[in-house]
Amino acid sequence: MVDKIMDLAIKYNGNDVKRINHLLKVYSFAHYLGAMENCNSELQTIIDIAALLHDIGMHEAERKHHSNAGKWQEIEGPIVAQDLLNTINLDTNIQARVLYLISHHHTYKDIDGIDYQILIEADFLVNIFEDTMEKTAINNIKKNIFKTNNGIKLLEQLYGTGSW
Repeated sequence: MVDKIMDLAIKYNGNDVKRINHLLKVYSFAHYLGAMENCNSELQTIIDIAALLHDIGMHEAERKHHSNAGKWQEIEGPIVAQDLLNTINLDTNIQARVLYLISHHHTYKDIDGIDYQILIEADFLVNIFEDTMEKTAINNIKKNIFKTNNGIKLLEQLYGTGSW
């Protein structure tokens, strides 16, 4: 199931190598964190699918709003994701949660589950590198966003965060 969705996401992004690489990196970190946090198989499936599709609305956001800002991704993403997910046989509860996560993945308050937390942390682990963030920004992200022990440990391992 997850492989089929990965294939759909890659095909949807066409030759946009940057976005394909991004979704694969976020998926890898999210899958790892889900496993490290001992998520059950349904939760892991939600995490995996949401990670693969979290930025799926970016092309539509740019086309309709001339911006790929987070708010536009949260609006356009679930529409595109639903179209892709309707082509496979996915449990309706899983689909609903994935769409919710896509529609909130740039909203960092009121995080209501470990799946949401892991998606946010995985996306930040990749964005920190891709956006070459400064150490002070990384420390603020660690302090204000990261909550899982494994996410914090990975953030520190990758970026050497600490108190300065």
